[in-house]
Amino acid sequence: MTTSPDLLPMLARGRHRSPRRGACFMELASYLAGERWSDAPACTDPSLAGLARMVNDAMSDGARPSLAPLVPSVVGVTGMPPTFAGDLALLAVDHSIRVVAASHQRALAVGTLRLLDTDGATASPELRTRARAALRDVPDAHRWAARFLGRVSVPHRQSPAHALLEVAVTALAVACVPDADDRLEALLREAVSFARDLVQAGEAPDLVADDWRGLVRAAG
Repeated sequence: MTTSPDLLPMLARGRHRSPRRGACFMELASYLAGERWSDAPACTDPSLAGLARMVNDAMSDGARPSLAPLVPSVVGVTGMPPTFAGDLALLAVDHSIRVVAASHQRALAVGTLRLLDTDGATASPELRTRARAALRDVPDAHRWAARFLGRVSVPHRQSPAHALLEVAVTALAVACVPDADDRLEALLREAVSFARDLVQAGEAPDLVADDWRGLVRAAG
């Protein structure tokens, strides 16, 4: 089980040329993995890394360091199935659609219906069930999206997974709820757990202060 050191790395928003300029979630992961400094290291599946970058950038400065103990958990999580991105998007919808603004609910509902209707885009029966339940909880957005898709011909050449994930995180970050940071962290935590289960990664390692101290400033 991942535990927190007494002091957490002061994670920062965006990309950084070097550790001296700060570190985001995935840049710290690249360092812990012994890779070249990057916010898109080879040690983590691209879809999971993308979600980690989105959540890192969407959280407030004060809350962002709470993500740090999750960083070691994404190292080595690779080789995901092609359906992983779609399942990740459905997970993000379940975490967000009930509390975001109506306009964002509509966008999420459209993307969710498209994803559920795209053969081979998702694989998890549980997440498909959760996504359908989430749509039932926002009936106005669900009806609007169904009417929209009935009027507009949307090509299915590409899965809407990445766009859906981005909308979900962005909408959650600006939602009028007092616990947006907590919800974003919960989304990333469940996504990491889901990914590790898929690759049977076992128990996640702890964040050891000696592994990062001197690289980035500490919060606490």
